[in-house]
Amino acid sequence: MVAVERKQDLRLMAHLLRRAGFGATPDELDLAMGKGYDAVLDELLNPVADDDIPNDLIRRYHVDQSNLHSGGAQAHWMYRLAVTDYPLREKMCLFWHRVFATGSYKLIQTRVVTSQIDMFREHGMGGMDNLLLQLSRDPAMIMWLDNQDNHKGSINENYGRELLELFSMGVGNYTEEDIKECARAFTGWGVVNPAYMMIKMRNNTSRPYGNMTWQFEYDDDDHDHGQKTILGETGDFNGEDVIEIICRQEATPRYIARHLYHYFVADEPPVPQWPHTPPTNPEAIDAMTEAYFESGHSIKHMLRTLFTSDFFKEEAFRYGRTKSPTEMVVNTLRLAGRMELPCYETYDAARASSGMGQALMGPPSVEGWQGGTEWINTGTYMERVNFVSRLLGDQTRPGVKAIIDRIGHAAGDDDLSPESLIDACLEVLGPMEILDSTRANLTDFAGTYGRLSFSDEDRAADTEEAVVNLTQLIVSTQEYQML
Repeated sequence: MVAVERKQDLRLMAHLLRRAGFGATPDELDLAMGKGYDAVLDELLNPVADDDIPNDLIRRYHVDQSNLHSGGAQAHWMYRLAVTDYPLREKMCLFWHRVFATGSYKLIQTRVVTSQIDMFREHGMGGMDNLLLQLSRDPAMIMWLDNQDNHKGSINENYGRELLELFSMGVGNYTEEDIKECARAFTGWGVVNPAYMMIKMRNNTSRPYGNMTWQFEYDDDDHDHGQKTILGETGDFNGEDVIEIICRQEATPRYIARHLYHYFVADEPPVPQWPHTPPTNPEAIDAMTEAYFESGHSIKHMLRTLFTSDFFKEEAFRYGRTKSPTEMVVNTLRLAGRMELPCYETYDAARASSGMGQALMGPPSVEGWQGGTEWINTGTYMERVNFVSRLLGDQTRPGVKAIIDRIGHAAGDDDLSPESLIDACLEVLGPMEILDSTRANLTDFAGTYGRLSFSDEDRAADTEEAVVNLTQLIVSTQEYQML
């Protein structure tokens, strides 16, 4: 009975580390089991320091990463994702990058988008009011949605519309008049020297240490101080006031809760269908909405409610959500073993994620990536298989060596049957569960090696080869595409 309970606890912990992070190596999973679920969740929710990023080496060997040019900025973030000690914080950066989608292709340079990601890193698990305020002051968002062209007497509705439609409340919870009034409230919110910055958006000339950063500027002379009526409230509202009004609406936590459920629990329909399709689990949305109001609009409190809930822990949802390309790449990088700089692997990883359909800092539209089954097609699946099988087929990787050693230590002097070898590989890669049809094919393959043993010197090399080849096959299965 104790062994059964431990196995259940192990699978639940692995589920948490896959969803709230990027998976765990067998050693990391052992360490987490020693701490317990609640303690590990506390650590995930409360990062205590910045990640140790070797900027001196990056500056010396990868100047484009240090300058945060397009490919370099993607590679720099990919490196951070792969080595972070605080995976939930980085995963929330990806989450907000998907919800508040901002693309470098319009802004031309990526430094400002990287600065936006830094903002998510600092504020992404705090209060929703503060996060929306930081977003509204973010130069990348201002230029992305043209708020520098939003003036008193000549409004530009782009930011006001997306703030209500995509960033906070969702379609059906506001009127066209609310959009216009919201735009009026954000007049005067721009960047320093907007005319020059517009030129810089179209001129990618670098300064000696990379592209220039942009700064927020509020121009009170350009702000419309007239009376405005927004979501039923009237006053001489500025942007801060609008954010407070938005965050008091029940539609806001319900909309964000549905995004969190979609990202951490189970695939939901694409966002454009939400006005017409109810949530998969209304009770889960209710619970997170209640947590939002109880905590003064805290995203962290919503996350804690989600990760401690029965609906998150349900076995039916394990391996029930399609990995995004970045999750696929980072999960595999971490499993294969920590990267040491200088290396070009971060560039390969960023390109692989793009080839699978998710170019960091290049969302397809203001709606971001829809996710779910849209991640998978014949082209992107091949990209996935090629990437993961190449990394986990390299026996020089420290993570691959650790997988072989762990299976060998568990086997001891015993022979390994095809079935026991498959179970051992699934355990270190997940633990994973697979379909009977998948298991039958893997068994047929493993059976071609004959008698396998780590204790028999004549068979040890073949046994290591079998582990690596079987691992490559497992990560190519449909089950490995799930989270």
